[in-house]
Amino acid sequence: MDSNIFINFHTTLKDNYGRLWRAKTRILLVMGDASQVEQLVSKLTTQRWVEGDGVVLIWGGTLTETPDASLFDAIRKLHRRPLDGIVWVTPTFQHQDTLVQSAPVVSLTAEQIDNAARHLQAVFTTLRWRVPLYLWSLYGAQFVRDDVTLHSATCLFPAGCTTALCRSQLTSLAMQMAEQGTQQVTRNIRDNFLLKMANLLMPGAEAISESLSTFFSPHRPLPLAAVIMSQYAEDTSSLIAHAWMRDERWRALLDSLPALPAELKAQRTGRSGMRVLAVCTAGLMLLWGAGMVVSFLANRNLIGESLDQASLAGGADKPLAERLTALSALQQTPGMLRWRQQNGTPWYYRFGLSQNDALLDALWPRYTRIAIPLLRDEAAQHLTQELTALTRLAPDSPQFAAQAKIAYNQLKMYLMLSRPEQMEASFFSQALMQDWPERAGISRASWQGVGPGLWQFWGENLQAHPEWKIAADKNLISQVRTLLIRQMGIRNGEAALYQKIIEQVTPHYTDLRLEDMTGDTRAEHVFYTRSSVAGVYTRKAWEEEVLPAIEKIVNNRREEMDQVLGDDTHSASDPLSPQALKVRLSERYFTDFADNWLDFLNSIRWKRTQTLSDAIDQLTLIADIRQSPLVALMNTLAVQGRTGLTGEALSDSLVKSAKDLFNTKENQIIDQHAREEGPMASTFSPILALMDEQSAGQDISHLSLQTYLTRVTQVRLKLQQITNAADPQGMSQALAQTVFQGKTIDLTTTRDYGNLVAASLGQAWSGFGQTMFVQPLEQSWQQVLQPTAAGLNAQWKALIVNDWNTAFGGRYPFRDVGSEASLPLLAQYLRSDNGRIPHFLESHLSGVLHKQGSHWVADTVNAQGLEFNPAFLEAMDQLSQIADVAFIRGEAGMRFELRPGTARDVMQTDLVLDGQKLTYVNQMPAWKNVVWPADTQASGATLSWVSTNSGTRIYSDNPGTWGWIRLLEKAEITDNAGVSSGFNLRWTAQDGLPLNYTLRTEAGEGPLALLKLRDFELPEAIFVVSGKISSEEEE
Repeated sequence: MDSNIFINFHTTLKDNYGRLWRAKTRILLVMGDASQVEQLVSKLTTQRWVEGDGVVLIWGGTLTETPDASLFDAIRKLHRRPLDGIVWVTPTFQHQDTLVQSAPVVSLTAEQIDNAARHLQAVFTTLRWRVPLYLWSLYGAQFVRDDVTLHSATCLFPAGCTTALCRSQLTSLAMQMAEQGTQQVTRNIRDNFLLKMANLLMPGAEAISESLSTFFSPHRPLPLAAVIMSQYAEDTSSLIAHAWMRDERWRALLDSLPALPAELKAQRTGRSGMRVLAVCTAGLMLLWGAGMVVSFLANRNLIGESLDQASLAGGADKPLAERLTALSALQQTPGMLRWRQQNGTPWYYRFGLSQNDALLDALWPRYTRIAIPLLRDEAAQHLTQELTALTRLAPDSPQFAAQAKIAYNQLKMYLMLSRPEQMEASFFSQALMQDWPERAGISRASWQGVGPGLWQFWGENLQAHPEWKIAADKNLISQVRTLLIRQMGIRNGEAALYQKIIEQVTPHYTDLRLEDMTGDTRAEHVFYTRSSVAGVYTRKAWEEEVLPAIEKIVNNRREEMDQVLGDDTHSASDPLSPQALKVRLSERYFTDFADNWLDFLNSIRWKRTQTLSDAIDQLTLIADIRQSPLVALMNTLAVQGRTGLTGEALSDSLVKSAKDLFNTKENQIIDQHAREEGPMASTFSPILALMDEQSAGQDISHLSLQTYLTRVTQVRLKLQQITNAADPQGMSQALAQTVFQGKTIDLTTTRDYGNLVAASLGQAWSGFGQTMFVQPLEQSWQQVLQPTAAGLNAQWKALIVNDWNTAFGGRYPFRDVGSEASLPLLAQYLRSDNGRIPHFLESHLSGVLHKQGSHWVADTVNAQGLEFNPAFLEAMDQLSQIADVAFIRGEAGMRFELRPGTARDVMQTDLVLDGQKLTYVNQMPAWKNVVWPADTQASGATLSWVSTNSGTRIYSDNPGTWGWIRLLEKAEITDNAGVSSGFNLRWTAQDGLPLNYTLRTEAGEGPLALLKLRDFELPEAIFVVSGKISSEEEE
């Protein structure tokens, strides 16, 4: 459809209705079948839009077609509110062949209604407006008469209408039309349209409401405002283009538009930019107004409180305690206002009404006028009196010595009052309160409460208000300085001097990283660290800048007099020599020097490898004198460790070391000809001693780096033999098995040597020693052990575990089943002399696993690098304890004693154990020796009892070799404190009576130990391999 039909639209309407034409017109979109629309509005489908009597009708097409986006975009641009409603023209809602012979038939199907609803939703989306919908049904020629008046029946629906309410509305409309139609028929027998419509609606209201239910669906509601039914009309078009003459059928529709509920009126869908802007503007104005009210009240309250506090603090007739308290409260306000100047005023003080700066400017003069007499003058008077009293004491008197200790701080505070640039607020506050704990006119507690805050605030603001300073008594200051210098004889400021040196030198030197210390030796393949050494703590920094800076301070300035005792016109005696100051500053430097290097070196970590070949490559690299990162690092440490030695300079040492490094005839790791004891000797002496080849040659017990590297080479060659062998795994297992049998090899001796070297470095170097001398060999040893450990796990499972599970896996006592495990076969596995399990452990693991008593313990030396499965060790201990009890003589069997016990209402108990009967009839209980298992064909255990209320009853009958253990499993077992190796056995009979016995064993827990076999599973792995026990064990 061409959207250019609206070219003359605005012009025509402005000419007819003026510039405000939209307020005087109603725009309706008419949709439906073209033939039906022509019956309602002639020529609308051809002219596209018509207007008349303040009503504009626009042809919107049929509801069976896809909405014309260009048309509806053009309609949407007609005005801010493009439409007032949509009229959907439909054929007759319902019809019938005769008036009464059949029920009415609805012409609109559910599918047509649903398609129309979807079409209308698309129209609303395109227009971005949701407008009321009027459903207009036209009735044909049988209702048209030339001599009758045109009528329309309109049924208006409320907002939120439902199907039931629609049916009710249509029924009510039918009643009204019947009444009106009857009256019209009496006047004109041909004017029967309303009567006929009533006749159709009365039986068809339900069908019509059901057909319209789609419009009332809560999931997709449409603004259906009314249903209109009318007759066809004659041509009402005008000869003028786009002109239209409306008839009476339109009256009800047009009258309903302004009276529609708010939910049905035309409204914009989505968010309106103007509405959002209006709401935001109104909200902002409301918030701003509320903020101004809050700001006004907050600022007025702050100003009022400040003036009240200033008035109270300045009242000369007020008690001193009240004035100081008020001053303490008053000074919080300037402090708060000044903080707000720097960081921003809270929002509730703003909104254009902030008085922060004005109030601060007004408070400073008031504070100055009050604080000077109350604080400054009083403090100056107190300090003057104390210092004057010192000058009147004899220098050699005990009182002078005691007073001189506190006079330094008193003089310092006095100078701070006269020199604002020297003020230290925290010190001034604390020192003055200590020196002046009580003040006249105020209690001690009150003074201690408000005083620190008063002095702190005064001190913090003195530099910003230099007019607050006092006029110092120079003669008094000079006298006190002379006395204190003579008394104290020291100088302050050593720490500050040292820190100043470090701060000056630090920017000139970059941090020293591990790569810088090892050069091009591929250190990243063997060890690494993320730390570094501060550049200021290197030999180069010491010789080039740190030492000259210390000497400059000592020679040119000595130790400066601090601000308290310094005097431009007087020179104080110097109790400390320049050399002593140099020694102290140097000691500070070398202490930090050593700490930095130790922290760095102890942070180095050895790079882990995954294979034995990678471990061999690492050993090859560190043992190669020319390319070893370890040798390069030790060379660096030897150079840095001699920092502070006089004589050879750094450049000379480096050149000497480089020459020796490439000397193929007599190749030492580093030159050790200088044996002077330097300032770093206490820290680096273990490293220097390790690299001293001369001492190593003179003393065979001396540990040296060269010896260590030689042994590492031997280990590397041995490991290479393993990797180059035809069966590397078999050879590595043989090597490990040698160690398991307690024998030493090159790898273990070198590992022990590395541990000894690391220990010789001392605790301070422990991290560095472990990384460089222990972990390389430890890692290699683990790479050898891992395959061996896996192989032993496989042998253990194949030789022991699989047969064990086959023999005992589904039998009692390991599982609660009827079938029982063979005691003789169990003895073959557990007996300590030649049982299968002990024999396997002694033949395969004798070097790394020892039996101590009934416990299996790993060897702490030979088992290094191996991680035993904790479940395996626990299981071996458990089986060993059972073997010591149940298989003492090699075969299954044990002896123990049983003694029956009395119980209420129990007359007799009978216990039969493998044919051995123990009957008790409440006589004196006696011990009975029992052998289990007994040599009898009638094996098993039976327990019965006779009570006072019944005859003999059997508690439990357990046949089989393990019958006694099954019976014990049902008992409540507790320790017997009165019997050595005794246990109380208690069975609760079916009638609730207790059946009591006492068990006394010969060894351990006796038969009770076998109860531990319940749910016992033999671990499938001896060692933990690569962080896992084994896949089978995990499952």
